[in-house]
Amino acid sequence: MTSLVLTLTETMRYKGALGQWSWLLHRLTGLGVVLFLTLHVIDTSWAVFYPQLYVEAIATYQTPLFTIGEFGLVACVVYHALNGLRIVIIDYKPVWWKYQQRAAMYVLGGTVIILVPVFFLMFGHVLRFYQDPNSKFLGFVDVIRAQLPFAAGIAVAVIAALLLSAVFGLVRGTPKTATVAGRHPMHSSGIERFWWRFMRVSGVLIIPLVFGHLAMMHIIQGVFDITAAGHNVVGTTVANASGTSVEFVADRWSYLVAGVAVWRVYDFALIALVVVHGFNGLRFVLTDYTSFSPFLKRAS
Repeated sequence: MTSLVLTLTETMRYKGALGQWSWLLHRLTGLGVVLFLTLHVIDTSWAVFYPQLYVEAIATYQTPLFTIGEFGLVACVVYHALNGLRIVIIDYKPVWWKYQQRAAMYVLGGTVIILVPVFFLMFGHVLRFYQDPNSKFLGFVDVIRAQLPFAAGIAVAVIAALLLSAVFGLVRGTPKTATVAGRHPMHSSGIERFWWRFMRVSGVLIIPLVFGHLAMMHIIQGVFDITAAGHNVVGTTVANASGTSVEFVADRWSYLVAGVAVWRVYDFALIALVVVHGFNGLRFVLTDYTSFSPFLKRAS
């Protein structure tokens, strides 16, 4: 808690320090993406294992609350991707650190330049859907009720992590490990170096994949078109005859190019990279804010 308060107070105190604001925005946008990722990865699996639940999940996305959230999500993804690329470039070319403030301005400018046309095109899908008198969507209470299982799942995960941390602490105790000049314990430095490299390599790999996904699923074909009967399935030559979200996913994932289910491979690669990258980033954030307590740090 002390670290969190320090983060916020220092950010406010150093107002005008663009690097500090960029750091804070990078964390906040990353956390926003991880929050949606938690929901989206679970409900995407339902398309295969629990089709009816997937239909219900897509119905919640086609509501005013999630429509607003969709615009926020896209903004988070674009800024986080561009700023992450800035971090990677400067990390691997430290002599360019003197340009970091200018680079941060380029990131903000690039984010705005990308979002203006993207939001314009996305709003076209939104306008067509909500102006259609035949469009139906869930009420606010139904949407909130649909999110309760996810909230309960997150609460269970937090409680389980705390219990496991407590058990681990009782069994093993608090080990004393050698440190060098106040750095992290030596035995963990190799692991942390691996994750440091992974976050940068995976971040670069994710950028074209996630931008392609945003283009296909939010711009070329909006979330409302997923359940449009007779609408072409983006990236394929087939149409969604039944107008169901389950058929949309089935048609897309079964589409073959040279005998390869290209969109299944594409989506699985994106999900795998984003899940590991996102939750490892969450681990970094939680570790920063729980460093004062070995118990909480283990749980994170």
